[in-house]
Amino acid sequence: MDTVPDILKVSILGRESIHCGFHLIPYIARTVLTTLPASVYVLVTDTNVAQFYLSAFEKAFSAEISKLSSAKPRFLSRVIFPGETTKSREGKADIEDFLLLERCTRDTVILALGGGVIGDLVGFVAATFMRGVRFVQIPTTLLAMVDSSVGGKTAIDTPAGKNLIGAFWQPEYIFIDAAFLESLPEREFSNGMAEVVKTAAIWDESEFTSLESNAQLIYNAIRTPSTSNAGRHISTRSTSQSLLLSVIRGSIYIKSHIVTIDERETGLRNLVNFGHTIGHAIEAVLTPHMLHGECVSIGMIFEAEVSRAMGILTQVAVGRLVRCLRAYGLPVSLADQRVTRCPGARGLGVDRLLDIMRVDKENSGPQKKVVILSRIGATYEQKATAVDDALIAKVLSEAVTVKVDLCATSGTQHVKMATPGRKSIFNRALVLAALAQGTCRLKNLLHSDDTQVMMAALQELKGASFAWEDGGETLVVTGGAGSLEVPTAGKEIYLGNAGTAARFLTTVCSLVSPSAAPDAGTATVITGNARMKQRPIGPLVDALRANGSEITYNESEGCLPLSIAPKGLKGGVIRLAASVSSQYVSSILLCAPYAREAVTLELVGGAVISQPYIDMTIAMMRTFGVLVTRDPGTDVYRIPQGTYVNPAQYAIESDASSATYPLAIAAITGTKCTLENIGSESLQGDARFAVDVLARMGCEVVQTANETTVTGPKRGELKAIGEVDMEPMTDAFLTACALAAVAQGGEGNTTRIIGIANQRVKECNRIKAMIDQLAKFGVQTKELDDGLEVYGCPFNTLTRGASVHCYDDHRVAMAFSVLGTVVPDTIIEEKRCVEKTWPNWWDDLENKIGLKVGGIELPRAESSTTATSGTPSPAASASVILIGMRGSGKTHVGNLASAALSRQFIDADTYFEAKHNIGLREFVSVNGWPAFRAAETELLKEIIQKAGTGHVISMGGGIVETPQARDVLKDYAKTGPVVHVLRDIEEIVNYLGDETARPAYGEPITEVFKRREPWFIECANYDFVNHITVGDGEATNSEISRFFKHITGQPNLAENVAAGKRSYFVALTYPDVIPALRHMSDLTTGVDAVELRVDLLRAHNALGAIPSQAYVTAQVAALRRATSLPIIFTVRTISQGGAFPDNSENDAFELLALALRLGVEYIDVEISASERLIAELAARKGFSQIIASWHDWSGKMKWNEDVVRSKYTLASRFGDIVKIVGKADTLQDNFVLHDFVAKANLQRGAKPIIAINMGVEGQMSRILNATLSPVTHPLLPSKAAPGQLSFAQIQKALNLLGQLPAKRYFLFGNPITHSMSPTLHNTGFEVLGLPHTYELLETASVGEEVKATLAAPDFGGASVTIPFKLDVIPLLDKLSPAAEAIGAVNTIIPVIEEGNRILYGDNTDWIGIRESIRSRAPSIGALAAALVIGAGGTARAAIFALQSLGAQRIYLFNRTASKAQALVDAFPDAPVKLIETLDVWPAEGPAPTVIVSTVPASATTTDGTSPEAVLLPLALFDATVNGVVVDMAYKPAETPLLTLAKSAAPKWARVMGVEVLLEQGYVQFETWTGRRCPKHIVSKSVLEKYFAAA
Repeated sequence: MDTVPDILKVSILGRESIHCGFHLIPYIARTVLTTLPASVYVLVTDTNVAQFYLSAFEKAFSAEISKLSSAKPRFLSRVIFPGETTKSREGKADIEDFLLLERCTRDTVILALGGGVIGDLVGFVAATFMRGVRFVQIPTTLLAMVDSSVGGKTAIDTPAGKNLIGAFWQPEYIFIDAAFLESLPEREFSNGMAEVVKTAAIWDESEFTSLESNAQLIYNAIRTPSTSNAGRHISTRSTSQSLLLSVIRGSIYIKSHIVTIDERETGLRNLVNFGHTIGHAIEAVLTPHMLHGECVSIGMIFEAEVSRAMGILTQVAVGRLVRCLRAYGLPVSLADQRVTRCPGARGLGVDRLLDIMRVDKENSGPQKKVVILSRIGATYEQKATAVDDALIAKVLSEAVTVKVDLCATSGTQHVKMATPGRKSIFNRALVLAALAQGTCRLKNLLHSDDTQVMMAALQELKGASFAWEDGGETLVVTGGAGSLEVPTAGKEIYLGNAGTAARFLTTVCSLVSPSAAPDAGTATVITGNARMKQRPIGPLVDALRANGSEITYNESEGCLPLSIAPKGLKGGVIRLAASVSSQYVSSILLCAPYAREAVTLELVGGAVISQPYIDMTIAMMRTFGVLVTRDPGTDVYRIPQGTYVNPAQYAIESDASSATYPLAIAAITGTKCTLENIGSESLQGDARFAVDVLARMGCEVVQTANETTVTGPKRGELKAIGEVDMEPMTDAFLTACALAAVAQGGEGNTTRIIGIANQRVKECNRIKAMIDQLAKFGVQTKELDDGLEVYGCPFNTLTRGASVHCYDDHRVAMAFSVLGTVVPDTIIEEKRCVEKTWPNWWDDLENKIGLKVGGIELPRAESSTTATSGTPSPAASASVILIGMRGSGKTHVGNLASAALSRQFIDADTYFEAKHNIGLREFVSVNGWPAFRAAETELLKEIIQKAGTGHVISMGGGIVETPQARDVLKDYAKTGPVVHVLRDIEEIVNYLGDETARPAYGEPITEVFKRREPWFIECANYDFVNHITVGDGEATNSEISRFFKHITGQPNLAENVAAGKRSYFVALTYPDVIPALRHMSDLTTGVDAVELRVDLLRAHNALGAIPSQAYVTAQVAALRRATSLPIIFTVRTISQGGAFPDNSENDAFELLALALRLGVEYIDVEISASERLIAELAARKGFSQIIASWHDWSGKMKWNEDVVRSKYTLASRFGDIVKIVGKADTLQDNFVLHDFVAKANLQRGAKPIIAINMGVEGQMSRILNATLSPVTHPLLPSKAAPGQLSFAQIQKALNLLGQLPAKRYFLFGNPITHSMSPTLHNTGFEVLGLPHTYELLETASVGEEVKATLAAPDFGGASVTIPFKLDVIPLLDKLSPAAEAIGAVNTIIPVIEEGNRILYGDNTDWIGIRESIRSRAPSIGALAAALVIGAGGTARAAIFALQSLGAQRIYLFNRTASKAQALVDAFPDAPVKLIETLDVWPAEGPAPTVIVSTVPASATTTDGTSPEAVLLPLALFDATVNGVVVDMAYKPAETPLLTLAKSAAPKWARVMGVEVLLEQGYVQFETWTGRRCPKHIVSKSVLEKYFAAA
């Protein structure tokens, strides 16, 4: 018999009912049976947990029951589906029904085995079953162990929110078996650690300190499975197991203590909600993609920042909290990639989060209750604190603005403060203390991103240990005396964008020795974020390589990531190029004492940059016991071998660069500032800023050894200082620029800053950044080789409201915050970038300097997703790079794409020739291909740097020829779109045969293509098929616009996929869609999307069931030319009712990935596939949407069973749209389905759902389904699924069911007998199966008959024609902007607004004109000039249309000049110019390429026979160009204007008035019905009737 395990017990509410240990299942069975006698024991668990532990529990209880001498109780188990959806009224009822069925009574004991969902649900069942029965919590997740199982809270979810119905019901026991955690996924373990960290943060600093220091040990306990029940007894318990159990017990103890004092959460218990107020709001948006603990982790940091902003919590405490959470793999900001990849991430707006907080149960009324930390281990109050929304909004906002008081009096304020410790000194001190022997206490710390990654890296290398004292104000470093080890195999040291850490650690890692540990790696890998991978490290690596170190570039040459072999540093003579960064020098200096030979460091390659920083390093090395000497008059340094010795204490000097910002604020605002701990004895060159710059600008400066005071002149009286060499203080130049922007005097108000060339390779190109951002204020600058000139302006003349892009650079943000103190409404974007050196800058600006700071929420791209295909980071504004073979049409496509996106186009070939002042062919002839490729690669880098956003860039065909260029493209594709433009190779060969401007290949083009094709695929994340030979220019232009808008965040999604609307797609079942393209207009009638069934595609004579990617690409491209509808890309497997092989999952996902590359709008993904593959696809779906689908063909699925709920939960997790398909056997099955959908839609954040039953019996579900119902068409070869109906059939059925009431539409006007509108609309209604009618209502005036019609309940809408376009306006409630601008209404729409029916007036005449022009405009190009003839109401619509098309000049001709002038006055913003004749254009203007006549045909003539008519001369048309002429006259069909155009300008497209009528009618039809008008059928009917009557 097993002995009693060693148990740690925790008391709660006066009972030791919480038992903690390892491998406790036998102990649990024995304890429950002996202390909780019952007739029935019921264990409830879920399918995930059951597979691991149910059998063990059944055996343990059976064994213990068999030992009982009394009556044997029953032991039952109930296994339910996992997930939050089970925690519902239905889930509770299911368990209760089971208990009743099993005849359970009041003496029943229920055991909850599982995570938080199981505990909450089963606990609530126990609280209410038989008015309350005993229950036992057996949590299996860390989160449940330390949080939900403790305290007696039980609840279920409802559509209105989580945990809103429940009870306090204390369990008899809580058994914490830490061995369960060995089967827990690591992410779930981290999820629980958020609660552990939270509990320590609010209550116990010593526990928090333990968590900070022991992350690796704690993880080891779950990463190493315990065998033979190891850990059950203390004698078999490992160090890691003991630590883990201690951590869990400690966390539980704190919560138990709080619960004991405040069981019902009236005050103190609120403390355990630290991080939850904001965290719950984040979770509500991101669930189920982000876990509870992950959201609470982010919430803790936000709420700690709220406390910091209140002046209560120190930055040191915030930094410790950040570092601790990161150590357990938890996100700490909304910028974390795990957050940004979530489909709902763009919904994390400040207003949205605050709105969610208002209904959070933890809040009381309109106030936000936030737990405010006062320090690590303590809270500000013994309850949650009420915090203003404005403060929370400021913390949540991604941007800030400094509130400017221009009326404040200069010189009335004296600020005294200290700045944070210098990052560069702290980083050096960290390295020195870690490499030294002994212990050192570092004070005046800076908790920044840089220092955090430095500390984490040194711990990974096992080079030192760290501890905290004085509430985190002192860092205790125990050095390792130079002993360093290779990290665990596969573990990379991630440095973010910490440049100092990267440079110092490169040499530190060269000191590493091989490790004997079995899991140790063979090399140390250091890496960083995308920007870090662009920052240079080459000179340092070159020097170390030359000295014998083995260092490999893992990606781009000269940049991180690096792989460094553990060979130690050789030493001796080391030659280093130090003209780029002094940090290279300091890196070698700091590590040199540990080389195998004494080091002689020779600096070569030109003038040494930032000598003061080198001097700083040497001075600090001296403090730690190593004396460096410099050969007089040289740049040669001699470093002896030795071991650093830690001083007992080392105070980090305040950051002199950061000190420039408060001093500069005093200077620019005319106030006074004194900074402590920074003075004339500083190690830092930037300490001279006050004396060398501010004093010259007119400030009064007093500097002692350790203090600096600056008093500024009166506001507006700063002096421009001419030239200043800032080489000794390069980081301070940005502050100087901000001041120079408002400095006056001297020659041209000029401040010339030199000596700062190295600032081009910092976090960004800082010189360029200052030039670009100052320009937003209206400040002119000039870039120099080693600096820039700034031309100052009076501060009150600078542009207000500038939004400053900070390039993720802390110094840019803080410098412009200085300028923002005198320029109102300045917005500083990316406010969090200051975390690098002064994380609490914005708080100090308000709390210490006295300036008000407000939060600003920046506009977000309109997209539900966060990333482009294959892109881990969102970048809707990123420039589009085009690659592909020469002759593929990149320039043509690029020009059209740039026009569609309103972006600037850059042709790299043209850019190259302009830059080098030589043609491409000549350059290659003179310099050779290798030199050209190298120059081309550098050009690519330059273009990305200068035009990385808002452009379309076409690269040369050979850009992929070199690995270096391919690396640049692949790196760019992580944040922006790289598009491979495809064209048939034969077309390319034919085209290039005639091309002479660029250099010849020297080899067959087809061979070049074969070589480059895999490189194009490797570098691009999108493919665009360019069918240049296709004759339909409109279709090509339309597809270019659609594709490039899709990849830049403007996807062509189905508008009717929205609440309250119905949407449909037609499922194409062709093996080859190309023969069916001519029928596409018929096939897509009425639908919102078209499904391409890829599994059914078969090329002619193809073998096998899997179509090739080339064939699928051609099919998608062909379909794009035939329809503008979004495509649903489906690869249906055999088991799910399709034709794709079930055993070819990888092939299926390759095709789905191809769909992403092709910019397909919707991707159907079967959730029966591997979750890993689905997650990978979802992570790079870009602006496409995923339809997560599941089909049950067995007929056994019941919509009210748990299996459907579990499939819905899984589909919701991955999909933007959920699709579940079953099979109906009876009509009742459809009603159960309808009930399931109704409940699903009530859930918060519910996804659109496609829910249908197959078969004839299931047709009712197809009729009632609202989202993307699949439909068939008689022209299709077969139905895609049994029971499919056509679109028209569904509309007729909806009408019969009362779901689509018949509406009456009218035309108001007089005379209207011969109007084509009834034919137009009634034909459309008939084709679509809509039950509506369109009638004429001819009246003498807008009287009672019209009013009664408008008020009728079946009124659907009306067209309005002359003479009533003005008369109806008083009867309407609201007008569209177009109707207001044009001053007339031609369309009436009844709409529901805030629950009330209102009449909305619109004008679609202008749309008819615009579409008539745009559909014929591909051959016109930019609309330089247009002409409008006439000045009536229709002329107003014409001008409005031309203005929307971007016409640069609009000529207006009318015989009555006064009417024409009135029309000009009505459009003050339009470029309208009156003309007096039609045969001569103004000298400065071009001839029009668009002409719109708005006068009757009888009012024009071409022969002058009618003196009252306008004479149309031959010179009206420029016959040499393409153009469009529109005659709005309804009759005759051939007006004098159109007849003249036919003979005088054959290149011009001619548009009849009836064609404009059709275009505006199509818009009316869609506005009224929500369905696209079947144009091809409607236009045929209308034109046939029109010409028959002519």
